[in-house]
Amino acid sequence: MRRFFISSPLSPEMTITGDDVKHIGKVLRMQNGDKIIVVGPDGKAGIAAIDHVGTESIKLTLDQVIDEDKEPPIRVFIAQGLPKSDKMDYIVQKAVELGVAGIMPMAAEHSVVQYNTAKQAARVDRWQKIAEEAAKQCGRSVVPRIEDIKSLSAIITAVPDDAALIMLYEGQAKAGLKEILNICRPGTYVLLIGPEGGFSEKEVVLASQRGAHIVKMGPRILRTETASLAALSAVMYACGDLGG
Repeated sequence: MRRFFISSPLSPEMTITGDDVKHIGKVLRMQNGDKIIVVGPDGKAGIAAIDHVGTESIKLTLDQVIDEDKEPPIRVFIAQGLPKSDKMDYIVQKAVELGVAGIMPMAAEHSVVQYNTAKQAARVDRWQKIAEEAAKQCGRSVVPRIEDIKSLSAIITAVPDDAALIMLYEGQAKAGLKEILNICRPGTYVLLIGPEGGFSEKEVVLASQRGAHIVKMGPRILRTETASLAALSAVMYACGDLGG
């Protein structure tokens, strides 16, 4: 059954607007009486029947509320150094499938990509749409938020004190990710992932001063898109719901 996110809580009568209207009516060719799963902003889901397919809105009637447990018991955020090409599209899609709580695009010192203000807004909007589509496809109860592009300094300053801040670094790290996960079990993790050129020594010092765990993923150097998804998977497997 198709899944759609709505902007208001579940109620006896609901309305879908925006891009999903065209998708439901023109692409999927759904008709009155067809049923879909709708998820409110609070994560509660229900089965709804289509009452009317219009050009600008879809009218729904709630059939039943369903009990879902789709979200992991921990919150893992990725602060991703801006990569080249369309790698960010891939990272966003797969991270959402793996259960990421949110993604913070990061303008790191070694980031080759440079966006002006207009391009930044367009990119974040694109990544948010990718996140929503991935959340629909994999059955998430929430759509992870893609934050505005920020510097490393701005990101780590906003990290709560009770969250584990973990920086992946291909240089001289004192510990591996596995070791940190064995001794550190908070409810929230923030993974700092560098761009293709990795983090600068200045950025590593800055993160260390903020209390970040500087870790290695193993003996091999991973591409940025591999590192972010491998680290997220490792955290989810060790502390979350990946693997059952």
